[in-house]
Amino acid sequence: MFDFSAVIPHLPQLLVGLASTLLVSLSAIALGLVLGWAICLGLTGRRTWLRHGCAAYVSFFRGTPLLVQLFLVFYALPALGVSLPPLAAAVLALTLNSAAFQGEILRSGFQMLPRGQIEAARDLGLSPLQTLLHVQVPQVLRSMLPALTNETIDIIKNSALVSAVAVHELMRTAQTLASTTYRPIEFFAVAGLFYLLVTLCTGRLGSWLESRLRTA
Repeated sequence: MFDFSAVIPHLPQLLVGLASTLLVSLSAIALGLVLGWAICLGLTGRRTWLRHGCAAYVSFFRGTPLLVQLFLVFYALPALGVSLPPLAAAVLALTLNSAAFQGEILRSGFQMLPRGQIEAARDLGLSPLQTLLHVQVPQVLRSMLPALTNETIDIIKNSALVSAVAVHELMRTAQTLASTTYRPIEFFAVAGLFYLLVTLCTGRLGSWLESRLRTA
């Protein structure tokens, strides 16, 4: 029979693991958004070599498994003389992966904007930077927020893979406790519940922000 009472004494450890999961995920999303903007600008820029380079980057990180990317960062960088702790390597791999998806999301958002808006902003005397910050970016974020929310949820779920490179986040903690207590079903079920609660809260937050931006 299942005995979930065996999980209760280990809840503090699971919560610490959850905090590590959130740290890894939110760091990757934030850094991925910054890099994603750069990729978006490269994909929509005029320089052919930069467009092709960014397109190749996006194709690689969208077309290969995240677990492979994690292993490449974790094992290849030390071979090149760059040694990173497991947590930093995990954040880097998730950031590179998320940036590819966020760059494509942002590119799609910019392509949906009417071309006449840029000409109207130029006629009003706005500089290209002012047009970007005050005209284009607010509309892109408003239209792309659902996709960005889904990407955040995907990164939170995919962060479970970083347990494979010895990062002690929620899944790694659950694995350790399951092997020492011989209660795998209970610990993995509770870990799954934690992931579910976090992703549900993220989805609700995204919906709230979307409604606020729609009425702003």
